[in-house]
Amino acid sequence: MTTEGHIAALERRHQELDRQIQAEMQNRQYDDLVVSTLKRRKLEVKDELARYNGAQD
Repeated sequence: MTTEGHIAALERRHQELDRQIQAEMQNRQYDDLVVSTLKRRKLEVKDELARYNGAQD
């Protein structure tokens, strides 16, 4: 996979995690642990994106 393709995949994953977080939080009895886990994964993806974008500059 090219670097651009990998970045695009990471961006899609970041957006999907954001949708999952929003969907979980819409639930009246959402699970804090699930939301925390999703947020942690989203941050990991964001950090990886930052590393790739920093390397391209």
